[in-house]
Amino acid sequence: MMVLIPRLINVSRSSLKCCHGQKSRQLHLATVVCAGQPQPVHKSNFKELDGMIDPFRPAVVRTNRHNSNAEKEVKETLIRIRKGGSKRAHERHTMVNNKLFARDRMKLLLDPGTEEDFLEIAPFAGLGMDYGDIPASGIVSIIGRVHNKWCIVGCNDATIKGGTSYPITVQKQMRVQDISYKNCLPVLYGVDSGGAFLPLQAEIFPDSRHGGRAFYNEAILSSLGIPQMAVVCGSCTAGGAYIPAMAEEAVIIDKSGTIFLGGPPLVFAATGERVTSEDLGGATVHCKISGVTDYFAATEEEAWQYGRDIVSTLNVNPPEDPTEWDEPLYNQEELRMLAPTPYDESFYSMKKILARLVDGSRMHEFKALFGPSLITGYAYIKGHLVGIIANDGTITADAALKGAHFISICQQRDIPLIFLQNVTSEEEFASPEEAGETLKARAKMMMATASSTVPKITVIVGSSFGASNYVMCGRSMEPNFLFSWPLAQIGLMTPRQAAQTMKQISDESVSEETLMSAFQDKCKAFYASGNLWDDGIILPQETRRVLAQCLSIASQKKYWYSEETAKGQKFGVFRM
Repeated sequence: MMVLIPRLINVSRSSLKCCHGQKSRQLHLATVVCAGQPQPVHKSNFKELDGMIDPFRPAVVRTNRHNSNAEKEVKETLIRIRKGGSKRAHERHTMVNNKLFARDRMKLLLDPGTEEDFLEIAPFAGLGMDYGDIPASGIVSIIGRVHNKWCIVGCNDATIKGGTSYPITVQKQMRVQDISYKNCLPVLYGVDSGGAFLPLQAEIFPDSRHGGRAFYNEAILSSLGIPQMAVVCGSCTAGGAYIPAMAEEAVIIDKSGTIFLGGPPLVFAATGERVTSEDLGGATVHCKISGVTDYFAATEEEAWQYGRDIVSTLNVNPPEDPTEWDEPLYNQEELRMLAPTPYDESFYSMKKILARLVDGSRMHEFKALFGPSLITGYAYIKGHLVGIIANDGTITADAALKGAHFISICQQRDIPLIFLQNVTSEEEFASPEEAGETLKARAKMMMATASSTVPKITVIVGSSFGASNYVMCGRSMEPNFLFSWPLAQIGLMTPRQAAQTMKQISDESVSEETLMSAFQDKCKAFYASGNLWDDGIILPQETRRVLAQCLSIASQKKYWYSEETAKGQKFGVFRM
């Protein structure tokens, strides 16, 4: 397996291994500039972080190898996911039904030239389910620019099980609406679904976070002034009919889109009458007679142009993103060498990672000498001011108190928060008093994390075990976005702890190694992402770009609506 190492120019192993201080930094800068990156120009007075590493250190070489292998797996899995369904399903979708693929539909909606600038949400969700692999959960979900406004789009992929909704499909639809709510993003639904997968209806239909919640969310989002739009590209049956029916504006495609509570087979079973889909709920019926839809489109291209036209009527200004910033002093490709792995202990400070993420590799650290296992401070990411919270070991009582203090400052100043997680549940306390003080302090930080309303973005760069996951803004704390690096791990306990605990309380003759292996499989990033515990796996070297995208997306909220406006809004838009 080829190991990916950033290109170095005329630098000997010995010279790199013994480099220290200013001379080391200048040497490293020379390698970066020679590799084709522009010389950074500093505009900030923040202190420069020391990002120097020794690329020949054995632990660094091992880490680079593991992350390079994981990167290959991520890319190969994404290729498989983006193919969607089977070859037969593709042929039926395009040749028989004359439809476009979900991703091609989105290209018609997004601003020309920005197709590669979108952020895909949870592409790995749906892999490894008990009922089989459901690539992308059957819904392709992206955040992209339409008339330069950030919008979130969710399109059913009808090549996957005919667009049938599985439990994970419903969960992902909920996540799309959660992101819309947290970031005040207009939602556009591309509906092409065969309805719920009936054998699993008990996991789809009745509960408060099941299918009906999507309709509740549509109403609440509309009541907050966040637009809901739909393009009916195919079948909308049973509960799926309410997605366009509750949208503020809906487009339907002639001879392709249909909406009905019960399709022709159900009508025949109930009444013995044979009726076509078009006569029962086609575009003419709903645009001319029922009024369920508002725009009649002869083709898919026309339908998605209607979608663009609708977005153009939204009375919101796009975010004004910074246009100038300093690039980091250190090569972002080197993040492969720094990503914590399950094979080695964290051997470098999190500041080495930060030096490759923040503008000019500069940061204004807050309370540097107090609770040093938690790094807190201010920095810029592509011109966006952020508060950084990154743990550099166990979150002690002092570290947690510092974290709570820093979060409250950022909340008061309306500064978004970036959490970088590498936490473990393997801890030892000198006394019950120390354990109690740590528990109380972490509870304060958890309270601050949960209560803060500024945008919060979390990246699990290494381990995420135990209650520290919550303290560091895990999924339960509802961050605006949460991503994992490929070798990240998440669980209640480390696999070793869990295996030892199970071995002690179990009478079965299962070896500790077997138990540990089982726990390891369910702690991996791919398992977590498949179950929608994050918004996707991102490569370490892509982290800065993704964080900047998320900050731009979250910043649109202030141009969208105010709390005063929301308080005065009591109902969403009723379809008359």
